[in-house]
Amino acid sequence: MKLDAGRKRAILRDPAGWIASGFGSGLSSVAPGTAGSLAALVPWLALRELPIALYALVVGFAFALGIWASNRVIAILRIEDPGVIVWDEFVGQWIALAPLLVLGGSPWWIFAGFVLFRMFDVWKPWPVSWADRRVKGGTGVMLDDVVAGVYAAIGLTLALRWSAW
Repeated sequence: MKLDAGRKRAILRDPAGWIASGFGSGLSSVAPGTAGSLAALVPWLALRELPIALYALVVGFAFALGIWASNRVIAILRIEDPGVIVWDEFVGQWIALAPLLVLGGSPWWIFAGFVLFRMFDVWKPWPVSWADRRVKGGTGVMLDDVVAGVYAAIGLTLALRWSAW
């Protein structure tokens, strides 16, 4: 569903809207989920410098923040899972790229993690599809992308390990 200018303004007037829309990246008229995943790479470049325990804490906080922000935007728009919400892509992308903090890798591996996350987010294998259909509200918006991020992180880890042989 395309948002009219009034709804876009309503989202951007609220701090939760800025967060949920990935600082506006979710307002992209073309592939907002992909735009959000790409935008998530910018803060990730700073986050990757954190120790892994602190990184996990930040991602956990971002997940909780995303539930709150998503619930606010859902209430503003009165749409269950609006495409403008892309904070879930931020968190899922950060989970997908977590193996690079431990295992390292060239910039090509960042691209691989991005592609794997987008693939699992779009494909929605079980339980991603279950979370997408069954869990509602801000938790539901966030949860399916977290699971897709976990799948992508596992795939990225296996690819990194395989390439090291």
